This record gives sequence, C-alpha cells and structure tokens, in this order.
Amino acid sequence: MPYRLTVIGTGYLGITHAACMADLGFEVLGLDVDVDKIRRLQSGELPIHEPGLEEILRRGLESGRLRFTTSYEEAAAFGDIHFLCLGTPQKHGEYAADVSYLDAAVESLAPYLDRDCLVVGKSTVPVGTAARLAAKLARLAPVNAGAELAWNPEFLREGFAVQDTLNPDRIVIGVASEQAEKILREVYEPLGEVPMVVTDYPTSELVKSAANAFLATKISFINAMAEVCEASHADVQQLAQALSFDDRIGGRFLNPGLGFGGGCLPKDIRAFMARAGELGADQALTFLREVDAINMRRRARMVDLARELAGGSFRGCTVGVLGAAFKPNSDDIRDSPALDVAVTIGEQGGQVTVYDPIALDNARKAHPELSYGESALDAVRGAHVVLLLTEWKQFIDLDPEELGAAVATRKIVDGRNALDAETWRAAGWHYRALGRP
Repeated sequence: MPYRLTVIGTGYLGITHAACMADLGFEVLGLDVDVDKIRRLQSGELPIHEPGLEEILRRGLESGRLRFTTSYEEAAAFGDIHFLCLGTPQKHGEYAADVSYLDAAVESLAPYLDRDCLVVGKSTVPVGTAARLAAKLARLAPVNAGAELAWNPEFLREGFAVQDTLNPDRIVIGVASEQAEKILREVYEPLGEVPMVVTDYPTSELVKSAANAFLATKISFINAMAEVCEASHADVQQLAQALSFDDRIGGRFLNPGLGFGGGCLPKDIRAFMARAGELGADQALTFLREVDAINMRRRARMVDLARELAGGSFRGCTVGVLGAAFKPNSDDIRDSPALDVAVTIGEQGGQVTVYDPIALDNARKAHPELSYGESALDAVRGAHVVLLLTEWKQFIDLDPEELGAAVATRKIVDGRNALDAETWRAAGWHYRALGRP
C-alpha cells in the first residue's frame, strides 16, 4: 500500500476503522491516551461488542499490519495519513457538541508533523469545525501548510460497523485541494466501486448531521402517529405497513416503538440545533425540538403502560425487563431508552430485574441500583409485568408458554412492537404495545 495510516482515538469508530483498514492491507497504527485500553487492544481484546470485529482485530495483529501506541511522536513519525476518530459528546447542561477531544488531538499531534501529511477527520462535528482545525493544524505543525486537513464523515451503524466500513453505500470527502482528493481516492480504492461525493469542508460536515436528523425525524414521525393511534384506537403497526408500500416513504426506520437512543442520534440532533442557532439559522431546525420531544415521550408512555398493567402503582410490583442496550447486536447503553425506563420504574417503587445478552456488564456498572438476571427467564421470574425494551432476536423467539410458567401474572408490554400479539394473547397474556389497541 502506498500510505501508512494512523487512527487517533480507539473508541467504537476508531477501533473499527483501524482494524478494517489493516484488513484491506494497510499498515495501521492506532493511538489512544488510555493506557489500559491500548494494552487490551494490543493483546487482541476488543473492549466493545461488534459482530465480526474481534476476528478482524486479531487478524491484523497477527499479520503485523496493525498495532497500537500511546505516543503522538511515534504516530507522527509512522503515518502518512492520520485519521481523527474522537468522540464529540453533548456538553453537560447544553445541547452543543463538545469537540475538545479533537482539539486536544490536533494540539498533541501537530508539533511532531515535520513532513507533508494528510489529517482526516471522521468525527461528527458542528459545521465550521474543520476549517478551524485546518487553521490550527497549519499554525502548529513545523511543516505548516504541508499538514493538510480533510473531512471524511463516518456512516457506521452499530451492529453492522464492519459491513458498513468494508462495503459502504457512499464515501463523502471534504477537501481543500486536488492532492487531498487524490490521496483519499487511493486510500479507498481497495473498496471497489463506491459512490464518492467530493465537496468542501462545511458540506461534508453537514452530511452526517443532516442524515441523522432525517433518520431521527422519520422515527419520531411514526411514533407521533402511534400517539394518534392510541387516542383513536387505531393500529400503528398496520399504519406503518401501509405507508411502507409508498416508495416515496419506504419502510426503513418506520418501526414504531420506544424510540431512538445511543451515543449518536440524540446528541447529534441536539448539537445540530445548537450550531444552527449559533449561525443564525435556528428557525430552520426548530422542528428537531419536537422530534426530540416525541422521542422522549415514548419512554414516559412506556412507563405509563407498565404502571397501568401493574394496577396503577409500582409499589410492591416486580417488573422483569428484557433489554438494556439501546439496540440489539450492541453492548452500548448510552442514552438507552430501555435502561431509562427501567430506572424510572425503579425510582417509582418497582422491583426491577433486567436481562440483556450482551450489555449486562455495562448496565451493572452504570446502574448498580437495579437487579440483574442471568437469563430472560431469570429476569422475569415472579414478575407481575414483563417489558420487552430491546428487540434482541432471542427475546422475539421466546416461548410465551415457557415464559408464562415463570411469571406471577401474564402481563407484557412490547416496547418495540416486535412480538406477535395474537400468539401471546392466545397463550393467556395481557399484551400491550405502543400505538396499538
């Protein structure tokens, strides 16, 4: 390969990008300031759950094409292209994104850049960040403008990150020179024929924000329809199915239920609103406030449905919760609707036991006040109400008779509209779901 790559930041995005680029044949050096994480990665231990990634990580280590360090000096000497894969969390008490990790990385790397190189941002950032970082990079690097910046937003879905990296549906690059475009085309050439959008910094930054805003809006739209369906005794599942046949709308992200969570969608739409306000374009995105509000109302409505089945109060009520991760095939509990509902019920007096096939350890660390089961049956044993909050396949495939033998009363709220209502009702369950009669 013509270039050696560094990946700065070994969170969810960074680990995936580093391992997959090594699998494509590049020499890759991953960098993080977390000494323990680097030690674990260097030994082949994956600190996150992502299907297929651990095998690729170990293959890269065994081949010698992938290794890890905590040294910015080593990274600068090694790499021709430096990918920035740092988190941009929501600022405490604000909607805006915290980009301090990106600034810190540039400030740590730049003083060692004494030869021409390309620094490529992949993080989701407020529009205008790239231009600011490009100026900082050129000012701090000994090679000055020879250290050029490009922006290359990621579009990974947790649970499908390897597939999305190695088989992307598009590649977007924001560049300031033909040379930067040439380099990135060569980097991604091993992926084959992939549509590539070449644009400027601000457009490349906006693509990810706009994509997340659109997806969040579509999810909240069908959940707003669920609210109307509940008020009118209609069935939101059937409504969504009917809408999905319209090819202008489609069925993807039209799944009514508990709403979205995770480390991206909620904080990204809030950061998008905050940045629009800073730019004087806040009225353009006021609709996102309602998108966010609808999403949060789903959690409150889930608690209300569970309380109704509990007889009006959670006092003395045992509640079995199936799911802790914000989505299946992930151990990510950041802004998880499932855990939010479980914690709220616990605060209202319910005796809550949670089970998740992958995210249990993370949930225990974050919420030690809850109880945890070692299996789905263990979590619901003696429960007066069962809540399905993360649509893991093993939960969808549960036998209602077997589960019924373990609970105190056969009452279930399907927070993801994932179960066959008639099957569960035929087994004697009082079945409720968001947006359905």
